[in-house]
Amino acid sequence: MVERVVATDAALTLIESIKKTHGSIMFYQSGGCCDGSAPMCYKEGDFMLGSSDILLGLIGNTPFYMHKSQYEYWKHTQLIINAIDGRGATFSLDSIEDQHFITESRVYTDEEYEEVKKLL
Repeated sequence: MVERVVATDAALTLIESIKKTHGSIMFYQSGGCCDGSAPMCYKEGDFMLGSSDILLGLIGNTPFYMHKSQYEYWKHTQLIINAIDGRGATFSLDSIEDQHFITESRVYTDEEYEEVKKLL
């Protein structure tokens, strides 16, 4: 099965560190407001999801959501969540860490995209 979102080892390590401090967390891929298109990390329940938000998958057993309209821009790509040095987006839990999350991507092959289209 093709995953719509995956995480690097660096991101998984940062996720586990944040969970130790904050407990259950979630991700929401920002649509470009305020901190650009950064993956935002929140304590579970601190960000209210709407009926137009979709679950793309789990990274580090942590849910990763995106608004349907934003997904239209990304639907041809697999999101790869990475962690790099530096502070994160202002409202995200990684804003106080020495690393922050970023979204990288790769275009699906034709075969992968056909499989992904069946998920929605």
